[in-house]
Amino acid sequence: MSNSYFPPTPPHDTDHVDHQLQDKMSGPQQPSPQLAPNAAAPPPNGTTGTKDAPGRMSLKLSHLPSRQNIKAVYPRSPSSIDPNNPPWPAYRGYHEYSFAYATMGQRLPTILGKAIEDVVVTLNQEYDEERIVDLVHCIERMEGLMKELQEQAKLRPIIDDGEADVALWNKLIAKYFHGKTFMNAPWLFAEAYKYRRLQECFSVSKYWKSYDVFFRQKCDTFSRSHDAVFELSMRFAEPFKLKDGLSPAEKLEAERLMFLELTQICLWGNSTDLSLLINMTEEQIRSLQSTGGENLAATEKNILGNHMQRLWETVVSLRQNTGGRIDFVLDNAGFELYCDCVYADFLIQSGLAKEIRFHGKRYPWFVSDVTKKDWEWLLNSMVYGHLFPKASDEEKESLRRLGQRWKQYEKEGKWIYEQHPFWCTGFTFWELHNEAPDLFLHLSRSDLVIFKGDLNHRKLTYDCAAPPSTEFEIAIGPMASAAGAPRVCSLRTIKSDVVVGLGPEGDELAEKLDKEEPGWKISGKYAVVLLSEGRPGERVVFT
Repeated sequence: MSNSYFPPTPPHDTDHVDHQLQDKMSGPQQPSPQLAPNAAAPPPNGTTGTKDAPGRMSLKLSHLPSRQNIKAVYPRSPSSIDPNNPPWPAYRGYHEYSFAYATMGQRLPTILGKAIEDVVVTLNQEYDEERIVDLVHCIERMEGLMKELQEQAKLRPIIDDGEADVALWNKLIAKYFHGKTFMNAPWLFAEAYKYRRLQECFSVSKYWKSYDVFFRQKCDTFSRSHDAVFELSMRFAEPFKLKDGLSPAEKLEAERLMFLELTQICLWGNSTDLSLLINMTEEQIRSLQSTGGENLAATEKNILGNHMQRLWETVVSLRQNTGGRIDFVLDNAGFELYCDCVYADFLIQSGLAKEIRFHGKRYPWFVSDVTKKDWEWLLNSMVYGHLFPKASDEEKESLRRLGQRWKQYEKEGKWIYEQHPFWCTGFTFWELHNEAPDLFLHLSRSDLVIFKGDLNHRKLTYDCAAPPSTEFEIAIGPMASAAGAPRVCSLRTIKSDVVVGLGPEGDELAEKLDKEEPGWKISGKYAVVLLSEGRPGERVVFT
């Protein structure tokens, strides 16, 4: 990607205290792309830069106390927290030490450029003039968005395109981000805003409202996941059975071991993130998706915050109470969604859950996030598709049987797919109980809510520079402490700066990794499985 995508001058630092504090809290990161050199800062207070401006009184002070090194107190008090001022300092696009800098300067223009290429492919396959002209206008709007990214434009309101989230977006922009740009708004919001604007390029059209610029990539990545897909389908095509003659204790232990392995498969399935690995080779995909037992045993040491045993105890307690409801807030389509479904299948078969609800996005989001179209494509491709021409007859049949069982779960109401508008807003989940009380109440009725992936983790934790030793329940705020908050589990491979839940020695561990493995926070090599008990027994009251 040429430097023409990068802003020529970083924006003025409007968050000086946060910037300084983050410099101290953040260790070395993976080298960021080189942007154009910083322009010289203007003299303060509009002076000409001379030693003493003419006509001004200059006091020589020598007997007052010396200036103190005052540090801001973090986390901020609840009354001072808002989307532009999270509990700890926000990551912003102009922070050169953070992954936000590379994302806003390079990754997002690259992703948008590939999206335009996808639409051009579709345009060249069209024959109807009205549809062609309509799609050309979509491309023009995408090119306008690219120009805004490159020029660090201010964030404008979302056009009313009939989506249910327009009011939420524009409320956020007007109240907290008026005058902010792509580079000086908090990274999480600016990145989400870019994807909402990309949706707008199509949602205001006549014929292309539901067009998914990432759909080809998502399908292609899954079709290149041959080895890992059949590694699982050949094991789980038939309902699983424990060996005969086992004692109750032995059966429970066998289930525990299977649960822990499937939890890891569900966790590391997140490695196939198209927004980060947009040019993966088939060999790289196979390496990332290896599901062999030895590989999983080796990777468990890379789970830096590991509550898997607590997670097992939680789901076992559900079964002792005749089974419960488990919700998945989904992340990536394709292979990761496939792994989520294998996991959910086991939970149903073992009686650890009686009902699974899957929460996806209403429209294309962060490249590879699951939409209803992705959900239906996966199940129908498993049953009817021809994605794997080199697969044996046995492998194809195993995948077909697995897909048929999952479709049957849907018919029986054991699996339910949902898509609430809140998931595609710029709010973090700290605001879920205020901005989407219906969704919060709905989740409060769940026995366990599993949030998948890096983006959901960023939204849970407000995507800010909390110390790595910060307890998970503290980092997710109201999602752990509000009345009615459900049990929350975050299954996340670490692909961005925010890292919490590493225990009392977490700060020292993070500092050690900063020195030994610069870039460890964005490599996807490490992960966390973190659990919050929430307050599910308390009555939810909204005023």
